[in-house]
Amino acid sequence: MLYVPASRPDMIEKAAASEADAVCIDLEDAVAVDEKPASRANVIRAFKELDFGRTLKAFRMNGIDTPFGYRDLIDVVEEVGDRIDVVMMPKAHLPQDVRFVCMLLTQIENAKGFERPIGLEVQIESAKGFMYLREISEASPRLQALIFGPGDYSATMQMPVANIGELDENDRIYPGHRWHAVMHGVVAAARAQGLRAIDGPFAGYRDTSGLEHSARIARVMGFDGKQCIHPNQIPIVNRIFSPSAEEVAHAKAVVNAYDEATKSGRGAIGKDGKMIDYANIRMARAILKKRESL
Repeated sequence: MLYVPASRPDMIEKAAASEADAVCIDLEDAVAVDEKPASRANVIRAFKELDFGRTLKAFRMNGIDTPFGYRDLIDVVEEVGDRIDVVMMPKAHLPQDVRFVCMLLTQIENAKGFERPIGLEVQIESAKGFMYLREISEASPRLQALIFGPGDYSATMQMPVANIGELDENDRIYPGHRWHAVMHGVVAAARAQGLRAIDGPFAGYRDTSGLEHSARIARVMGFDGKQCIHPNQIPIVNRIFSPSAEEVAHAKAVVNAYDEATKSGRGAIGKDGKMIDYANIRMARAILKKRESL
């Protein structure tokens, strides 16, 4: 997922032609306060005029605790709601926050006669959001994804962080991974409800090794993808979150071995000195399914 500021039409045009799986036009943190109202017109114009191809089209509204959030929804969705795939909601603290946005979207859809419901992705980026993860994930059938926001989450937890998503000298003090609990919680809640789990951005867009390390952590924790703030980050993220040729070959071999075993009436089998049972098969099939979707 590639973020692009709503205040920069030139960058939006480049993002639409990028290799990202999803493009999110951002009206929140990437736009200065005095530019927010005027930037809505850029979002509308982009969804009306630009060809995004098969890329998922999204925009991030401002929080509902600001004077901008409700107008973002009304002004943008009333104009181009039939061209938007998902709305990204920042700072989901409570399930009622999600239900408020969903209710407003439903009213707009009904008033405009939109035939396709707009999806919703919510960002978990506060202590309260972490505490209410399960309830938030169950709040609406409109939900499609949970997204971890490391910057604001660290701020609400009063965790000293130099830059969003990056490891720094504080991580040498603490022996574990500071965001492990909330990241694991986001993935678990998403999997329980059949949602996508997306990791937040890595601020150092020139630090390719740091981005790769961050993306690998997210992938091994079960995330489906990662947000990017620069087009140069996309190839690295795509490579890391796509199953490698070796992983695909191993998954196929595991499935084939198990199929042969079941034909012979055996349950658990051994391959390369390791036991294979149905848990291995589920993991292997998940890899093959992800590969087929690319």
